[in-house]
Amino acid sequence: MHRREFMRFAAASALVPIMAAVTDTKLMAKTESSASFVGPQTASGRDSNVATPSILKPMVGFMLAHEQFPVPELVELGVAAEQAGFDLLATSDHLQPWQMNEGHAGEAWVTMAAIGGRTQRVWIGPTVTCPTFRYNPAVVAQAFASLSLLCPGRIFLGIGSGEALNEQAATGTWPKWPERSARLVEAAEIIRRMWSGQQVVHNGRYYQVNAKLYDPPAQPVPLLMAANNGPKAMHRSGQYGDGLITDPETWKKHKTDFEAGARAVGKDPRKLPVLVEQFVVVGDHKDAQAAAELWRFIPRAFKTYFNIRDPQAIQERAGAENPIQEVYGKWPVSTDPDVHVKVIMDLFNSGATIVNIHSGQADQRKVIDFYGKQVLPRVRTQLKQS
Repeated sequence: MHRREFMRFAAASALVPIMAAVTDTKLMAKTESSASFVGPQTASGRDSNVATPSILKPMVGFMLAHEQFPVPELVELGVAAEQAGFDLLATSDHLQPWQMNEGHAGEAWVTMAAIGGRTQRVWIGPTVTCPTFRYNPAVVAQAFASLSLLCPGRIFLGIGSGEALNEQAATGTWPKWPERSARLVEAAEIIRRMWSGQQVVHNGRYYQVNAKLYDPPAQPVPLLMAANNGPKAMHRSGQYGDGLITDPETWKKHKTDFEAGARAVGKDPRKLPVLVEQFVVVGDHKDAQAAAELWRFIPRAFKTYFNIRDPQAIQERAGAENPIQEVYGKWPVSTDPDVHVKVIMDLFNSGATIVNIHSGQADQRKVIDFYGKQVLPRVRTQLKQS
């Protein structure tokens, strides 16, 4: 994106939250607040609701799964992934793993800070943090402002409406989706306003804040909103997010809903980052089966299992309901780099801007090395030619 084009986009985007408040009256009725949805200005005068240009370029990310690996190992994997040529590191943010047999659930923000101190180039952020129950949105704003000061221009914040295994388990609270969605929108407003560095007085339906962030971000932090369970969530992400986090199936099926949400408030969806998480296996079907046993919940994660508090119960349900071949049937399973390149390029061609590679294999170094030497160079060559 040229600088002049970006500045026009930034100026137009300053009106986005105001238009959202006018056009989405049904949602606003549920989230009445004394404060309007106005994007705050940073010290430089730029709207903090606008993604920085560099996150809009095509990127390949690597998933650091707190459910499957301990924090010290994830830090080393993150460093190795940057050295291999990945552009972005995404982390899960869980109090508990999805399944008991995954075995881990370290703290995501600690991991990101540790990785940030040992890397120089990669973007780092969660896919996703829930800023509505376990975390107060003002605390989320503070944490990611601090991370952005440690890693200038390299931090993004992905947010979502949460899962019972994290939010209900920690707080005893798990309302139905309409309230969770409305809370997410209100939380996003608070986070953006806190990032302005100005005093924030917010008396909303769900949150009351009267505070100032004394160390705001020096530059905008892109706030991407997750959607994995249908058209309403996709529309919401387009309307209220700086970009989208989703999966391949939801993206291909409900892309138009995301675009409609963006256009409803005057945003050009082509200028919004879209992160799509793609599971892969570098190996054969035996490797795929072992990985799928740990991620067996995936086919119904955001249809049914996100309402279950207990990881053991999710594991048992997933084992009974999801045939193992169904779990990895849509994953590329191969040691042929061209197979992996095709999957990535197909997602780029569908409009995704970030393809986030997630492998459930035990040997993550094998995946990182394979991609670094055989996949990422081919992807970059094809991107230059397209």
